[in-house]
Amino acid sequence: MERFKKFFLNNKLVLFLFAVLLVGLIILVYTKISFIFTPLTVLIKTVLLPVVLAGIMYYLLNPIVDYWESKQVKRIYSILILYLLIAGVITLLIVAVFPIIRDQIFGLIYNFPTYSQEVEQKFRQLIGSQFFSQLQQTLGFNPTDIARSLSEQASKIMHNALGSIGGFLGAVTEIILAFVTLPFILFYLLKDGKKLPHYILQFVPTKLREQSYRVMVEMNHQISSYIRGQIIVSCCIGLLLFIGYKIIGLEYSLVLAVIAAFTSIVPYLGPAIAITPALIVSIVTSPIMLIKMIVVWTVVQLVEGKLISPQIMGKTLKVHPITIIFVILTAGNLFGVLGVILAVPGYAVLKVIVIHLFRWFKNRSGLYEE
Repeated sequence: MERFKKFFLNNKLVLFLFAVLLVGLIILVYTKISFIFTPLTVLIKTVLLPVVLAGIMYYLLNPIVDYWESKQVKRIYSILILYLLIAGVITLLIVAVFPIIRDQIFGLIYNFPTYSQEVEQKFRQLIGSQFFSQLQQTLGFNPTDIARSLSEQASKIMHNALGSIGGFLGAVTEIILAFVTLPFILFYLLKDGKKLPHYILQFVPTKLREQSYRVMVEMNHQISSYIRGQIIVSCCIGLLLFIGYKIIGLEYSLVLAVIAAFTSIVPYLGPAIAITPALIVSIVTSPIMLIKMIVVWTVVQLVEGKLISPQIMGKTLKVHPITIIFVILTAGNLFGVLGVILAVPGYAVLKVIVIHLFRWFKNRSGLYEE
C-alpha cells in the first residue's frame, strides 16, 4: 500500500496523466449521449449571436460611458445619452448615406452580368495572344481545363446555396432577433458589466480566486484591445479607399470602400477578398483604371501596415501571422462566417487560459527547474 501511494498517488505526473485520461473518457461518454444536451445546445446557439454582438458593442462603448461617469454623470444617464446619440447617427446614415449605397449596390448587381461578359471576353483575347500561348506551352497548363474546373466548382456552390435556402432564412431570422435583443443586453452590460467578474469569482474556490481574477483581467485586455483596434483600423481602411477611389474616379467607390471596411475585420484574408470586386470594376473600365486602382490599394495597405496598425493595434496579441491565418481557416471550416470573425479574439482568450494552466502545472508538477 505504501509503495502504491509512493509511485502513484504521490506521483504528480501519473496523477496528471490520469486526469487527462478521465477527461478523454468524459468526452467519449458525451459523444454517446450528446442527444441529452440538445436543449442546452439550442439555447447556446440562440443566445450566442446577440451576446457576442453585445460584447463587441460593450468594448466599443464602455470607455465612453466610463469617461462620462468620471465627469460626475450618473452611469445610467450616460448610457441613455449614448443610446440617443447612436439613434441619431443611425437615422442620419439611413437618410443621407443609405440611398447612395442602395443605388450603387443595385447598379453593381444590374451591371455585373455585363462586367462578367467583358472580363470573359478580355480573358479570351489574352488566351488567344501569342505571348499567352508561349506562356501556356512553357508552364504546361490548359486554360480550357481551368475554366471547366472553375465552372464545375461554381455549379457546386450554386447547388449548395440553393439547397440551403431554408438555412439561410433561418439565419436571417436569427440575425433579426439578435438585433432586436441587442439593445437590451447591451444596456445591462454597460450598466453592470464591471460587477460580472466579481460575481463569477463567487463560484471559484477561495485559493484560486486571485489567479482566476488575473486570468480574467488579461483576457479582458486582449479582447478589448483587439476589438477596438481592429474596428478602428477597418474604418480607416474604408475611409482611405473611398477617398482614393473618388480621386481616381472609380465607379461604385462607396460600396467598394464599405465592402473593404467590413472584410478588413478579418486579418490578412479580408483585404484579399475585398480587392476582388474592385479589380473586376477597374478591369472593365480601362487598363489605366486598373493601374490606378492597384496604386491606390497598394498605398492604402502600406499606410495601414506601416502607420495605422502599429499605432492602434501595437503588439497586443503577439501572434504570428501564419498562426492567425491557420486559426481563421480552421474556425471558418468549423463555425462558418461567425467563426472567421471571432477566430482571432477566441484564439487570444484560449492562449491566455493555456498559458496560465501551463504555469500552474509547471509550478505544481516539479518537473521543471525554477
